[in-house]
Amino acid sequence: MRRLPPLTAIEAFVQVARLGSVKAAAETLSLSSPALSRRLQALERFLGRPLFTRRHQAVTLNSDGERLLQDIAPSIDALALAMERAMSPGELMRLRLGVLPLFAAQRLMPRLPELRALHPELHIDIDTAPQLLSRLDDGLDAVIALVTSDIDPNLYSRRLDNNRIVAIGSRAMTEGPGAFVHPAQLASATIFVHRDLPETFSYWRAAIGMPNLQPAAIDHFDSGHLILDATARGLGVAFMLESHLKGAEDPRLVQLFDIAVDSPYSYWFACRRSAMARRPVRIFHDWLFSGGENARGASII
Repeated sequence: MRRLPPLTAIEAFVQVARLGSVKAAAETLSLSSPALSRRLQALERFLGRPLFTRRHQAVTLNSDGERLLQDIAPSIDALALAMERAMSPGELMRLRLGVLPLFAAQRLMPRLPELRALHPELHIDIDTAPQLLSRLDDGLDAVIALVTSDIDPNLYSRRLDNNRIVAIGSRAMTEGPGAFVHPAQLASATIFVHRDLPETFSYWRAAIGMPNLQPAAIDHFDSGHLILDATARGLGVAFMLESHLKGAEDPRLVQLFDIAVDSPYSYWFACRRSAMARRPVRIFHDWLFSGGENARGASII
């Protein structure tokens, strides 16, 4: 059997690869940054090749590092789980997750039975209160937030999707002599906008070349469910994400005008970098982004 490198060096490599920071990994492992760097260098000497691209204080995996992480991470996780079970047999794990209500209802809850089957020991407290990112220091382990730009680089974050903005109306709006067939007809309509997506209509009208288009009124909601219900009842036209219409699975709702524009709003997973070392966070994160097209299609992503 071929000699293996020290397990401490492999552990250091996995932590730095996942956290993207020597400092954060060192804090997680209760080491100094120089001590952790020595472990990485020892692993690279053992393999005879570098695993990271180093720029100032930032490190990123190179192609060899990516390949190694893909090969060994499942085994390291399995070993960590075995040790945790040996030390605390039968102990529950708990994740405190902040998530927007509509995302939770449409894209998270339908798949949670799958997660429970894979990890029955993991339990999730779901928090749908606002200001998710700011509450990572106030009881939340991780969040799924809706933002228009990259998240604070001091956090670990990963984009969940790229979405499009659509005009959503009731099916009745597409029928009869007064059917909505052109965006100009919105001048006589009430527009519904979610407070977490305040610029959807502005982005949409600018993208279709009608930046001065003014509706009869704009009503604001703080509930995606209520916007979709009000729209289905014919009370107005909602400007939301394409995934919201698809996730509603409501035959009363349709996309108007057959126009969809790229959205500046995206769902992101975020947590403190040190939290990625906690098993409940890591399990949920890896499951959230697993599954290829299955995950990116009709489910989470």
